[in-house]
Amino acid sequence: MIADTSAWIEFLRASDSAADRRMRRAFRDDEAVWVPDVVYREVLQGASKLSVFYELQELLDSMPAFTSADPWELSRSAALLYARCRWQGLTVRSPNDCLIAACAIESGEPLLAQDRDFAAMARIESKLHLIS
Repeated sequence: MIADTSAWIEFLRASDSAADRRMRRAFRDDEAVWVPDVVYREVLQGASKLSVFYELQELLDSMPAFTSADPWELSRSAALLYARCRWQGLTVRSPNDCLIAACAIESGEPLLAQDRDFAAMARIESKLHLIS
């Protein structure tokens, strides 16, 4: 699976939300949790201090990195998803979310997220499979 930044935040806060429980289950069961570069960057940006930054870096570096076969095509797919949402009256709050969704679509992996924009995107793009 690919975990969105929102799922990582839930996990790191030990919130006992559905996303937190799903992340814990993935780690317990040695399930691959793929990390796109945009999620890597967003999680690290949220570090409260340098020591936490390094702890997060170590954790994320232990996960498999998602790398697009064609970064330009991934960007086009994300831009098109953003535009399709806008054409349907939905303004996605973070264009990065469209990039994360495009990673999940390209990889064929389900996406774990605790962000309402992804549910709206999944209604517009049938290839986006969300899990909880």
